[in-house]
Amino acid sequence: MVDINSQAPDFTLFDTTREKVTLSDHRGKKVILAFFPAAFTGVCEKELCSFRDSLAELNDVGATVLAISVDAPFSNGAFAAKTGANFPILSDYTRSTVAAYGVELPDFAGMPGYTASQRAVFIVNGEGAITYKWVGPNPGVEPDYDAIKAAL
Repeated sequence: MVDINSQAPDFTLFDTTREKVTLSDHRGKKVILAFFPAAFTGVCEKELCSFRDSLAELNDVGATVLAISVDAPFSNGAFAAKTGANFPILSDYTRSTVAAYGVELPDFAGMPGYTASQRAVFIVNGEGAITYKWVGPNPGVEPDYDAIKAAL
């Protein structure tokens, strides 16, 4: 698992339109990486809506939000439409990014062999270093949005 002050593992993932998004392309900006377990689940919907509703405030401090799940781009697209997400939702269908960040959630929802992502938030600074890290104790716990804003 990555720790504060370590370099953020770079990644290239597909967004909801199957366009590639690469973390290192955001160098020079603060990036909030919001990992979530699954589209169309109650807590994940609340989390994405919380980031959606705070986006202008986050942008004002130079932060970009990238949400990441292991769901397919098509599912993420429908989820983005439902939530009105105004930031990219990225698909880590190979689970390589959740592994690189150490946030795998094996046997999600009691389904043996199905690995999702833990609910986790990382802030990456303009130089590509992790400056904030939160990993939820279980998928039902939302991050502390005030702590995220304070860390920016």
